[in-house]
Amino acid sequence: MRKYLYKILALLFIAVTISSCGEYIRVQKSADYNYKFDYAKRAFEQKKYVQAATLLEDCITVFKGQEKAEESLYLLAMSNYENKDYETAGTYFRTYYNRYPKGKYAELARFYCGYGYYLDSPEAQLDQTDTIKAIEELQVFLDYFPRSDKVSIAQNAIFELQDKLTLKQLQNAQLYYNLGTYMGNNYESAVIVARNAIKDYPYSKYKEDLEMLILKARFQEADLSVDERKVDRFREVIDEYYSFINNYPDSPNRSEAENIFKIASKHVKD
Repeated sequence: MRKYLYKILALLFIAVTISSCGEYIRVQKSADYNYKFDYAKRAFEQKKYVQAATLLEDCITVFKGQEKAEESLYLLAMSNYENKDYETAGTYFRTYYNRYPKGKYAELARFYCGYGYYLDSPEAQLDQTDTIKAIEELQVFLDYFPRSDKVSIAQNAIFELQDKLTLKQLQNAQLYYNLGTYMGNNYESAVIVARNAIKDYPYSKYKEDLEMLILKARFQEADLSVDERKVDRFREVIDEYYSFINNYPDSPNRSEAENIFKIASKHVKD
């Protein structure tokens, strides 16, 4: 009896699926765009985002200037967003808020435009174009809608994205440090990159790592200097040490920093 019931349920499921697919094909071929729009809205509610997006792409051109134009454009953007095609979604969200700057969905369009780029942001070692787009879009969202219930989400996303950009700079600085004196003074380049990162992102969680790298790079630079420049450069090392220790007295890198300080101090005394 149970097997028989399962078979009936399976057949019913297949019949419903075939019927649904058949209706979708009819809607696609239909010249009735109100019918397409209504079906697309139902498809969106049922999380059939590919179907919704396909039909809405047909609708937005026809509805341009009409009452349903605004909603169809926003739903098209959201369909792509929910389908995790954040690049396409971003394009439609921007079209929406540029076309309807005070529209019904303007707040959500600006938020999801930026948040989609946030979700699409790659690992730190890769190209960070989408990361920068996300920060820019989310910051504009905050400027336009400072009282939105999504403010904290946007702010946290921005902080995370900024940390990712800082990490990329830290990796670049570390690469220069690892290159040492290969084809030039790469320690100086490491310092420049690290300082710029601190200047651009002063509240990043990687700030301590950047400052420690600066201290180490200054030490290596001083240690490899010609004799007539050693004293001055080791004085710079000592200055960096005091700055680091004052900022991070409980740093896990304190022992390494103190060893650098001891060596630098001997050179300055001499």
